[in-house]
Amino acid sequence: MSDPTSTRRFKRVVVKLSGEALQGSAPHGLDAVTLARIAADLATAADAGHEIAVVVGGGNFFRGIKGADTGIERARADSIGMLATVMNGLALEQAIEGQGRQARCLSAVTMPSICESFSRRAALHHLAKGRVVIAAGGTGNPFFTTDTGAVLRAAELSADAVLKATQVDGVYTADPKRDPTARRYDRLTHDEAIAKNLAVMDTAAFALARENKIPILVFSIAEAGAIDGALSGRARATLVAP
Repeated sequence: MSDPTSTRRFKRVVVKLSGEALQGSAPHGLDAVTLARIAADLATAADAGHEIAVVVGGGNFFRGIKGADTGIERARADSIGMLATVMNGLALEQAIEGQGRQARCLSAVTMPSICESFSRRAALHHLAKGRVVIAAGGTGNPFFTTDTGAVLRAAELSADAVLKATQVDGVYTADPKRDPTARRYDRLTHDEAIAKNLAVMDTAAFALARENKIPILVFSIAEAGAIDGALSGRARATLVAP
């Protein structure tokens, strides 16, 4: 009997990208080479028949939690962070279209002169047309991370999984960059991820995924072809599933 959570069964997915993933080796902002590489990877996955939605963070420009640490009111800082995610979304939209694949940036923060507003109906329409959907603006509310936003969008769009792109090839018992004895999990349940306080996603995101029985695949975005590799089962990754 085939594994019902096999990555090969993931037809519609939400890819969670951090803003830092787009800055490459630059100290902040966007790195053109890295942006093009990730856009090509997303386009390849769409060309392979997957329906792709993307939720992107804004940490390469501004992180709300750090802004709050500098004295900006948290709600206001999070609003600035949401705008940063729209900047990344627009850049990613153009980069994907530069790869010959149609894309649409939809923002949870209404700004009709810049991009379409996010709605479930609009996102599903674009996915049905084969377009890559970039869901920017977080959830549109302060105090929620883009990790939680990614799981929320996955639930709204009836996605088969969330693909959490990180700088390491899965979930480890400790930070493998600091602890050489850290070992990688091949598979975890949502309950285990929460109980072990694994920092790869926040607890609210894991809890929402658990409630909606959404698998989360954690993999490294560091190399070309990472997203297609994760979807095809070739890449090293950790599957967090019921």
